[in-house]
Amino acid sequence: MKRRQIRGTFWVSLTCTALSCSGQALASASQGTEPENENVIVTGTREIHKKVRDSLSPVDVVSNREMLNTGQTNATAALAQILPSVTRPAVGQFDGAPTDFISLRGLNPNQTLVLVNGKRHHNSSYLYTDGFADGATPTDIDLIAPELIDHIEVLRDGAAAQYGSDAIAGVVNIILKKADHGGSARNQIGQTYEGDGFVVQAGAEKGLKLGSSGFVDLSFDYRHQDHTFRSGTDSRTGTDTLRVVGDPSTTRYDAALNAGYTFENGIEAYTTETYAHRFTDIMQVYRVPSRFPAVYPNGFTPHQTATENDFSAAVGLRGNNLFGWHWDLASNYGGDFINSNLNNTLNSGLYEATGSSPLSVHLADYSTTQLNNAFDLTKPFKIKGLAGPLTVAAGVSHRFETYGTGVGSPASYLYGGTQAQAGLLPSNAGPHSRVVYSTYLDLSARLTRNWQAELAGRYEHYTDFGNTYNGKASTRYDITPKLAVRATFSTGTRAPSLANEYYSALAVGPESASGTLAANSAAARLLGATPLKPEYATNLTAGLVYSPLKRLHVTLDAYQIDIRDRIVSGPGISGNAALEALRVQGIAVSSSLAPDDVSASFFTNAAATRTRGVDVTVTYRTEFGRFGNVDWDASLNANYTSIRHVNTLANGMSALNAQTAAYLASSTPKNRIIFGGHWQSASGTWDVSLHEQRFGQTADEMTWYEGPYAYSATDFNRIYNQPRWITNFEVGYRPIEKLRLALGANNLFNSYPSRIPAANGYYGSGKYDGAASQIGINGGFYYAQASYQL
Repeated sequence: MKRRQIRGTFWVSLTCTALSCSGQALASASQGTEPENENVIVTGTREIHKKVRDSLSPVDVVSNREMLNTGQTNATAALAQILPSVTRPAVGQFDGAPTDFISLRGLNPNQTLVLVNGKRHHNSSYLYTDGFADGATPTDIDLIAPELIDHIEVLRDGAAAQYGSDAIAGVVNIILKKADHGGSARNQIGQTYEGDGFVVQAGAEKGLKLGSSGFVDLSFDYRHQDHTFRSGTDSRTGTDTLRVVGDPSTTRYDAALNAGYTFENGIEAYTTETYAHRFTDIMQVYRVPSRFPAVYPNGFTPHQTATENDFSAAVGLRGNNLFGWHWDLASNYGGDFINSNLNNTLNSGLYEATGSSPLSVHLADYSTTQLNNAFDLTKPFKIKGLAGPLTVAAGVSHRFETYGTGVGSPASYLYGGTQAQAGLLPSNAGPHSRVVYSTYLDLSARLTRNWQAELAGRYEHYTDFGNTYNGKASTRYDITPKLAVRATFSTGTRAPSLANEYYSALAVGPESASGTLAANSAAARLLGATPLKPEYATNLTAGLVYSPLKRLHVTLDAYQIDIRDRIVSGPGISGNAALEALRVQGIAVSSSLAPDDVSASFFTNAAATRTRGVDVTVTYRTEFGRFGNVDWDASLNANYTSIRHVNTLANGMSALNAQTAAYLASSTPKNRIIFGGHWQSASGTWDVSLHEQRFGQTADEMTWYEGPYAYSATDFNRIYNQPRWITNFEVGYRPIEKLRLALGANNLFNSYPSRIPAANGYYGSGKYDGAASQIGINGGFYYAQASYQL
């Protein structure tokens, strides 16, 4: 390990191996973070010591300190406040509310690949079935040890040829700390302006020396958040009995370690272990007293609970002595396990048939695991006529994926199932798996003093979908020391997840039921389903890097992403056809429901889309001498997605309806702007951060719950979420060098999204669009924070 001392208490650690050079930056009170264009990156390149300012593709580097200063209590929310290209859900409701995922450029979260220390991380076992995340089983970043994160590198470019499937929109690489001394501790409390959603978080990280040339970095984090309630007035009761819209109550613990040891022969052994436990309580739709007066004379609200355990373990060896090649042999295994239960409920069909029903049931178990084995080689070759070495990288990998579903208790699915959610049937439960083999070759070189180029190709074989081939070509030319242009062209593939193929469920409302059928099932084929195919993408990016002044840095990157056979939920089909398909799937529906109140859908390759956009970033530092300095920043993401082709089902129906088309094309903002600055006093005692954010318009096709088109699968109400501004503010104070205290507010002026018509909220519950991703629905949030450097 090479450690380079820098003036003051700021230091940078560089660990260079066959395929990675891990750059870390920790700043003291008196030092700012390292200027962005000086950061060493490992994402999007196989070269060692590559800096952001020299990158062939756009890469953002966000430090742990920057994320901490946002006042957010999870990494995705923090990134979304810093990077306008990052999208996250705006409304927390139902099963998907706890999952904290990330997506780039308005695309599906499964089209962004998440790495930890450069290694592929497993996905959540939860599957989204609506909104812009429809069909996704995203990686849950909230379960990746927040206290141990050193910085995050976000590659905004297609990279499937470099990293494998799913990297269509880009790559998020979470780099963990690897200190052998020191540490930190922090605590934060806060709540919304409405007085709910109280949050408390506490965590610590400590680096320890391991022998003469190793380290162990340990962390622990705890967070609890209370419910928030943002539902409208219940149209049945005229009161606030509906509590379905808002964030769930969540308690999460996690622990992790990152360790390494370098032997005398130069070989380094390394390991990363993470574990997280999360309990979530999700409120469902209120049932009025007249529904089951003998059991619930005052009505009832079912509570769905999820107990989740998530873990990962990576081990590896790397060195520089294999016939002159850098090598890295690694294996990592991880999984996510969810146990879902329902309390304060009733099985009406069972009650009518037997005179009794349990009030709490087990709904289902969901699990996903992933085993990755990889061997990578890298070597720079001196080639006559080239201005720099030709870096050759190659590797092979093996990935074993599983997706499992466990059956619910009989009372949860018999006679139409329990209120709010029916349990998983034995006929729909079971383990599923596949294997993916891949190999790649990557060549990069500085052809002349000012011209760089890179070529990459990857072959993958899926045991369920066959072979895929992806490539990438990148180039950059430095016109002057201050101005460079760059461009990339790449192809990408995303195979359907195992959950896309095998997931099935039945949601039971007070007066309706809707089912999701396994895409490859005989039941789905009755409604026109065809076998799922992978998504295929082509990605073109072109941009410039400009530094007209010493402290002024500008990047501009335009992009076009074409994706065909995008996987989303197919059109909902209601009536007798849906009842028959559910029957074939083995799902019984309550006999009290009319056929038109029952619908069914499945995942399908629905459409081809084109996303065009531009990313702009500007950073500048102003020095005020004894009055301190200000780091200014401004960034913009503007993008537009159009639907270029719509597929048809086997029965001739369109694979998209207006609602799912809106999920693809208009549920994320057309543009986002972030600008502001961070002032720090010359002594380092005080600092102030102020940022403005503008969220552009989104549009959605909303289901009618009242009127002549109620519950229609073909007629919707197009609504618009108007642009919104939010202001984030924080002031920090250091009474001593190692201790920082801060007070702040996110959404300082308490902005809310546009209100939707009451007829488009289930019994009036939805005040806001639940499918779009714009500003959050909770309004202003204020907090107090304390952090201490050990």
